Amino acid sequence: QVQLVESGGGLVQAGGSLRLSCTASGFSNYTMAWFRQAPGKEREFVAGIRRTGGAPLYAESGKGRFTMSRNSAKNTVYLQMNSLKPEDTAVYYCSSRRFTDIKLSQREYDYWGQGTQVTVSL
Repeated sequence: QVQLVESGGGLVQAGGSLRLSCTASGFSNYTMAWFRQAPGKEREFVAGIRRTGGAPLYAESGKGRFTMSRNSAKNTVYLQMNSLKPEDTAVYYCSSRRFTDIKLSQREYDYWGQGTQVTVSL
């Protein structure tokens, strides 16, 4: 059974940090990505990492503040978020696709987690 389970969300003050985790089961070695969706907005790409490794790809909104990494032995990816801003408030989703290239559109991803809420207060 294919499953993605996120954790690590929560409430944090502006300037604080959170680390999100996403553990996959039922498959391995996929390209992984984080998306987020704020109320009333479309789901948007945050960061991605290829199944073959290499430098992650980041959306402009998270460059210099977010770091995505993976632990293949644990079949887990992480999103370290620093210097958080109120505009980072959203539900964060983990996703995967079987192909190597990272896509910015949610339609290109095969599997999704249930999401984890991140709320950044002033």
